[in-house]
Amino acid sequence: MATTRNVIVYIAMSLDGYITGPENSLDFLKRVEKEGEDYGYATFLQTTDTIIIGRKSYDNVLAMGIAYPHADKTVYIITRTAKPAIGSLNYYSGNLKALVLELKNKPGKNIFCDGGAEIVNQLLKDNLIDEFIISIIPVLLGNGIRLFNNSFEELSISLIGYSKFDTGLIQLHYVRKNR
Repeated sequence: MATTRNVIVYIAMSLDGYITGPENSLDFLKRVEKEGEDYGYATFLQTTDTIIIGRKSYDNVLAMGIAYPHADKTVYIITRTAKPAIGSLNYYSGNLKALVLELKNKPGKNIFCDGGAEIVNQLLKDNLIDEFIISIIPVLLGNGIRLFNNSFEELSISLIGYSKFDTGLIQLHYVRKNR
């Protein structure tokens, strides 16, 4: 029996719904940094073998002065400008929906949507997200890039789990109903 590859958004946001602060700052994430605590991220990554990330989000990671941490997986950097692949990093400028449908029909582990908001909202519009794991950071940013916009139709989801951490972070795990 073939298993279905799910597209999972695993992301952190402020209580008021921002995934970055002003000027694309990710400084708000530091509020919940704790030695030895990864909020289940390493365990989650073991369930994936493919990552989809927008070029701006990818560039934001590199701007932190680190190498892209998931080069051991097949990575699709969604961009408007075609570039040759570098190892497992594929710059993809084609149709996102077609790519995701192709990936979902191939054998493998789950597909991790690593952001950003533009990619998440396009996948929502095309009804291609199966699960959401959203970490709520205990801060109100008031400005930045919102995770969700108004470009998609209502989507029914079910809460299948949550975790509360002593840093104040709350992690919610939802699945799409009627998958």
